[in-house]
Amino acid sequence: MPVAPEAVRDGQADLIEAITEAVHDGDDRTVRRLLARFAEVAGIADLYALRDALIHAERPARPPQQPA
Repeated sequence: MPVAPEAVRDGQADLIEAITEAVHDGDDRTVRRLLARFAEVAGIADLYALRDALIHAERPARPPQQPA
């Protein structure tokens, strides 16, 4: 089941908060893990934007094919 774009944005905000806390605590291992997760979540958000752009894009008409 796909994740709603709103849930992705909420997840990003939560991750940013967790990353900030880990940086403040000096926990490099957690920072790396959370940054990897953030990249994954951001990629999903980009996929939604790409999908929407492709769905709403006007497609040029195909020229008629010539018989070979």
